[in-house]
Amino acid sequence: MDSIAGTRSQLVWVVNISVIFLVVLWIVPTGGLLVSSFRDRDQIAVSGWWTSMLSSEANVRIRSEAPDTQVDENGIYVISGNVFGDESGEVIAFGTSSRAPTAYLPGEHGEMSKGRTMVVEANGDYRIESPEPHSGSRGSRIFFRTIEPPRFTLENYEKVIFAERLGQSFLNTFAVTIPATVIPILVAAFAAYALAWMEFPGRAILIAAVVGLLVVPLQLAFIPLLKLHNSIGIGKEYLGIWLAHTGFGLPLAIYLLRNYIAGLPREIIESARVDGATDFDIFRRIVLPLSFPALASFAIFQFLWVWNDLLVATVFLGNNEQQLVMTGRLRELLGSRGGDWEILAASAFVSIAVPLVVFFSLQRFLVRGLLSGSVKGG
Repeated sequence: MDSIAGTRSQLVWVVNISVIFLVVLWIVPTGGLLVSSFRDRDQIAVSGWWTSMLSSEANVRIRSEAPDTQVDENGIYVISGNVFGDESGEVIAFGTSSRAPTAYLPGEHGEMSKGRTMVVEANGDYRIESPEPHSGSRGSRIFFRTIEPPRFTLENYEKVIFAERLGQSFLNTFAVTIPATVIPILVAAFAAYALAWMEFPGRAILIAAVVGLLVVPLQLAFIPLLKLHNSIGIGKEYLGIWLAHTGFGLPLAIYLLRNYIAGLPREIIESARVDGATDFDIFRRIVLPLSFPALASFAIFQFLWVWNDLLVATVFLGNNEQQLVMTGRLRELLGSRGGDWEILAASAFVSIAVPLVVFFSLQRFLVRGLLSGSVKGG
């Protein structure tokens, strides 16, 4: 008995460590995405999110004041200013070309073309001297390295929600997801009760067909289903995608709910029938309240699947700007804004915020509903 108890203890530790590892593996990138979504554009491009609370060195390029601001000082033409503008900062090195952006220390004289020299002080004051008048319409380029404090901003979310039209896609995704979650639950609940507690010819065949449909790839139905939608006039409309998600989600929903409902105590059902309750009364007053864990577990799966779906939305809804869902909008942002990591981070977190709320609100029912629906049968 001691060895059995010891073996069990070791297995418990293995399970606990594995769970902790998986939780950390999931939380760390999510936390990094959240931090990155609030970071300044320049800082997110040069340092990782784990350094967001620390000051960091950054190479900056600016242009000096325009030549028309030059001052003649005894035959030496001078352009002066401050690399930080109206702000404050510290320069730790500077350069006169992109090939050597940190070639000189503050206070040293940097050599430029045509006999010009540049001096940048630690506080950011610069002075460009030339024996001849400065020409052109733009100022000279100044490269310098500075220490930047952590910077956080809400501009990323403002740009994503308003400027990038993600807010419209957010509402479009709700318009698709909520009906596509509620409709299959309603249909599957009725079907599951009928397959579990009502006697009729062909019930076993229907149950076998439902199990068989679980392994059929949904891609096989795209073309014939889309042709059917177009022929009856619901192609590229919300009704079409609601029905598509309902059809694709029904096999799993019926399977889970039927096994759960079939495992309910028979005495309760039979007592209700003896008291004169109809099947609809039994379903509404007894089965639905007792089946809430199974309903919640499927609702989580269906909601997350529809919310994160891109393929079905593209096929049955298209890429119309007025109907584009979140995943489609993020795909466009990734294609056109591949280097704007702050935009992509904010967009992605806006997209996952709702699934996180749904999951954590209903997760206590998830395991109970899945286990009951998997091991019970009747």
